Amino acid sequence: MSQNVRTRFAPSPTGHLHIGNARTAIMNWLFSKHSGGQFILRIEDTDQERSTPESEKAILDDLLWLGLSWDEGPETGGEYGPYRQSKRLEFYKQHAQKLLDDGKAYPCYCSADELEARRKDQVEKGQSTGYDGRCYQLTDTEKQKLESEGRKPVLRFHVSKNDVTFQDMVKGSITIPGDHLSDYVITRADGMPMYNFSCVVDDHLMAITHVIRGDDHVSNTPRQILLYNAFDWQLPQFAHIPMILGQDRNRLSKRHGATSVAQYREAGYLPETLLNFLSLLSWSSESGDEILSIERLIKEFDFSRVSKSSAVFDTDKLNWMNGMYIRQMESSKFFKDGLLFLKNSGFSDYKLLNKDIFSDLFQEKVETLSELPEKAVILFQESVVPENDEANELIQTDDSQKVFKAFLFHTECMKSWDGETFMQVMKAIQKETEVKGKSLWMPIRIALTGQMHGPDLSKLVTFFGLEKCRKLVQEVVL
Repeated sequence: MSQNVRTRFAPSPTGHLHIGNARTAIMNWLFSKHSGGQFILRIEDTDQERSTPESEKAILDDLLWLGLSWDEGPETGGEYGPYRQSKRLEFYKQHAQKLLDDGKAYPCYCSADELEARRKDQVEKGQSTGYDGRCYQLTDTEKQKLESEGRKPVLRFHVSKNDVTFQDMVKGSITIPGDHLSDYVITRADGMPMYNFSCVVDDHLMAITHVIRGDDHVSNTPRQILLYNAFDWQLPQFAHIPMILGQDRNRLSKRHGATSVAQYREAGYLPETLLNFLSLLSWSSESGDEILSIERLIKEFDFSRVSKSSAVFDTDKLNWMNGMYIRQMESSKFFKDGLLFLKNSGFSDYKLLNKDIFSDLFQEKVETLSELPEKAVILFQESVVPENDEANELIQTDDSQKVFKAFLFHTECMKSWDGETFMQVMKAIQKETEVKGKSLWMPIRIALTGQMHGPDLSKLVTFFGLEKCRKLVQEVVL
């Protein structure tokens, strides 16, 4: 690609990083890395009432947790800074004045109540809604009169009624009829820029070549193109990626469960998983593989394989993928990350665990790290309660009681104890009692853990030691 690709992600620091916005950031990052370009982070904090330093920090932390480092941005710096819109107000002021001087923008004195009354009138008459342009032809005398009334004008961009057509890297050719567009506000009465205006000024001044964002922004694009044309600036290439839906085919929202990166992070999902999973929402590898390393994602990503259709957020698939990534973790990292979840959950005995036993018992058994506190409880129970009626009934059968008594008999005089010895004992019990299969193994598991399914018993009994195993089995003998 001959052009130096520059993409950007421009979050507003008014809350947590939403999953949909994270997917947008990932696609910008992947495309820039695939193309040997730069990924720029810009903070759009002109909404001073809602923007907070805490939200900005949380968003940046989540991006870095996902592995999305930026080439230019806040703190990082770069030749196109500053990278916070609140520090770029002079740029917007200068460019707004140029549009005003060129007759391409004008002050509008209409109040919110007047605009709403006209909108309702348009709806009642079956007309398309939009600003009627009445302030465009105001004389200086009329402007002075309105200002003497205490009215403070916004600045509107004057829209020609020509159709706007552009090529989208995902959707192909898009045309917006000119009569769907009306003169729109580019700066508020206090001089603060509106989104479409500040976005265009920043993207141009920061030399952004590709604007990659959700398709809910398609309606903004023609307005932005008109601004590019008004300044006689070269257009970037646009790519509008499909929105993410819940499994009910409605737009992803809180009713579908977690919607922010922070929530998935806290729930024990790995950053590699989330990066991989979100990359596959509307994009796919030509190979058909779904577990893709960061290196492969960067190498294979391109917009020719981005679907035009909305993507469905499949939590079951995410859980499966996270389980796959957990299996691939180094045991030392699994131990370190897992202990953090135990500690944060208030689990007091986590210091008694070691890397090998922890990995052996749980790494193959969990899909999220947040499952570990509940699963690790079995390691430190002094007494056991069967998890349900079925488990309680099973340990009371004649076969189960035979197994328990035989277990106590065969282990009574033992001096050493490990997984191999345990397996020899169970083999002897099977031969002696003729109880086998589920009827042999599950009673022992329930006696030791209270659960009908769980980690490898030979490894579990090694951690428990002989004395504890005998004590727990003794408690279920009738």
